[in-house]
Amino acid sequence: MRKILIGLGTLVLGWMIWANVGYSLEAISTEPYISLVSDINPNDSESSAGNIVGIQPYMLPSDYLSEELFFEKMDNYFTEAAKAGFLGDKTIVLLPEYIGTWLVIANEKVAVSKASTLTGAMATLLLSNPISYFKNYRLSISDEDRIASTLFRMKSKEMARIYSATFQKLSKTYGIHIVAGSINLPGAEVIDGKLTVNPEKPIHNTSFIFIPTGEILPYAVEKAFPIDSEKPFVTAANPTNIPTITLPIGKIGVLVCADSWYPESYQAIQQADIILVNSYCAGNGAMTILWSGYNGAPAPSDVDPSDIGTITEQEAWKKYALPGRISSTQARHGANIFLRGQLWDLGTDGQPFFIHHGKLIETIYADQGGIWNLSLADTGD
Repeated sequence: MRKILIGLGTLVLGWMIWANVGYSLEAISTEPYISLVSDINPNDSESSAGNIVGIQPYMLPSDYLSEELFFEKMDNYFTEAAKAGFLGDKTIVLLPEYIGTWLVIANEKVAVSKASTLTGAMATLLLSNPISYFKNYRLSISDEDRIASTLFRMKSKEMARIYSATFQKLSKTYGIHIVAGSINLPGAEVIDGKLTVNPEKPIHNTSFIFIPTGEILPYAVEKAFPIDSEKPFVTAANPTNIPTITLPIGKIGVLVCADSWYPESYQAIQQADIILVNSYCAGNGAMTILWSGYNGAPAPSDVDPSDIGTITEQEAWKKYALPGRISSTQARHGANIFLRGQLWDLGTDGQPFFIHHGKLIETIYADQGGIWNLSLADTGD
């Protein structure tokens, strides 16, 4: 018995030492990886109608290790957009889906960011926080993936604080509106100007908007059609609740990724002048493979079954997502931005779509990070 107790004590001591080392960020730096800054329609840049700036950040896990690193990474892109003359009082910046989600590793061991797989990263996160993990585990009883659900609940308050502080500061510093991609949070809502969470409520993939005063608007745009990989821990929202929001640039509708593939989403924002979509497409080279059909919910009735396995993923995005469905609303302009980077073993793909006066326009490809500016000319609006 004495040997067993000594062995257990040694294990506990070893864990305590391991759990409390490996947090130093002295050797960690952030690189912007900006490979393109593009003015899509420079002839319209003097228009008073405003502009949409799409930012495609190239993210690494280490960019999420602290509030300072995350802010620095984001600010690199906003600084370059400002240098290019893209940011003004009627500018709205669009960021991609999941830009805030990986703040789940904020203030964790550096080893979490260096893991070769997401599963390995989450295992390290769990082992570093066993007490907090088990406190939140009971809250995930109704979720299929209780591990992912518990980790997001466990870190939700910290994630919300860093996400909100970052984009409040950026929106105020540059005097612009920001559609700040999306973030997985439980029970997220804006109360008295503050982003709050409730770990006991369902997790939603949610987007928020920040304005030039540095405030966050009281709208939580929740994803209505989570895909198969999200459904084990992300709860679907009601598409009829997708809001239309009035800003100086016009009435905007925000759709979170897969929501842009379903007519119900566009029915909710019929009166929008501009539709902005934040997306994440998993898998390197995913846009070039043959389309496997709808993911997460049944295909709408207007989908041609013969397209499955015959057109590419990118062609399907053009036909069945924003470029193909914006005409069902009164919106004349739109944009869809994708998250890129090297995020463990997940892979990323996608290039932006911009709609100008109802037409999909060509954009220059960005190998890594990219910034695109679309001016909204007064003529024809």
